[in-house]
Amino acid sequence: MRAIKRARKIIEQDPHQQTAKTLARLVLALESDAEFKLSELYDLAHADFELAIEVLEDWRLDRYYEGKAKLFDVSVQVQEMGKT
Repeated sequence: MRAIKRARKIIEQDPHQQTAKTLARLVLALESDAEFKLSELYDLAHADFELAIEVLEDWRLDRYYEGKAKLFDVSVQVQEMGKT
């Protein structure tokens, strides 16, 4: 399973979990070319950190466009939940 799909599943399963929020912020920053504090990645458990690095690698590849769109959508939803 690709990193983008695994990240989406983590975010969907428990969007209030800190790992899900961090991954969502990373995705939103990648999509919008916004700033993202790399120190947030270091706060993740090692396996989640590795997943975030894999997301970065996959993000560079255009052939995962559909998976990126789904991940971006769920990341926006997590951000909106945090505003309420």
